[in-house]
Amino acid sequence: MSQAPPASSSPAPRLHAKRQADAYSSPWSARERLAIGLWSIVWATLFRPTPKMFPFTKWRLLLLRLFGAKVHGYPFISASAKIKRPWDLEVHDRACVSPGAEIYNLGGCILRARANVTQYAYLCGGTHDLSDPGLPLVVGLIDVGEDVFIGARAMVLPGITLGAGSVVGAGSVVTRDVAPWMIVAGNPARPIRARAHPGAPRDGTAPA
Repeated sequence: MSQAPPASSSPAPRLHAKRQADAYSSPWSARERLAIGLWSIVWATLFRPTPKMFPFTKWRLLLLRLFGAKVHGYPFISASAKIKRPWDLEVHDRACVSPGAEIYNLGGCILRARANVTQYAYLCGGTHDLSDPGLPLVVGLIDVGEDVFIGARAMVLPGITLGAGSVVGAGSVVTRDVAPWMIVAGNPARPIRARAHPGAPRDGTAPA
């Protein structure tokens, strides 16, 4: 969470600062802090210990729904995956969150159909404005498109949209939007080439 928010030339409307009295005050209401604390207990006792087997997959989805997650179809969420705020998660059919992945969705997160967040990937929906002495928390929605593949230990920063069918290489840091059907890698992640896939454009290039 030490990463500074994008400069003013970036899509700033996607990011917004939370109100807090000073650098040491919580930006969350007492009710939100209570909900986060309660979810952490439920995750540790009823979610994390469950095995991968089919009945327990449904159980984990039920727990997420009970805490306000919008679950469509039948996605898979690993027992060891960490989700900070279930009520700010929307996950669609056949999306997958693998073991050790973390969705730090302070500004919300959408995982669209068949999106794949692999092992130990980190979707970071919050940062701090280091130019302000008060270090206000800055949050943004992360929107992961259909058929996206996020490689192991990759990191996606707040306010990012990953276009449908895009691929994020393992260990990459995504600091800006990724075009549909484009493969990116590196720190910061840069386009490598268009993805060859039946759903990609016929000319083999990613849409503008």
